[in-house]
Amino acid sequence: MQDFWEELQPHRGKVFGALLGLALGWIIIRFGVIRGLFVALCIGVGFYLGSRYDTHGDISGLLDRFLR
Repeated sequence: MQDFWEELQPHRGKVFGALLGLALGWIIIRFGVIRGLFVALCIGVGFYLGSRYDTHGDISGLLDRFLR
């Protein structure tokens, strides 16, 4: 199993993209195009906010700016 993960390391962006595409395709098939795109948008916003929190440690300024 360790060898498998070592082989995937140089291609982690491709693997992530493929899994993301698979998940989005499943969501669209399951819920429809509009609902699926809404779910994808929510996931993207959550990912962005989580990334900002990881980088800067605080997202209150960002949230205040958008919620005014």
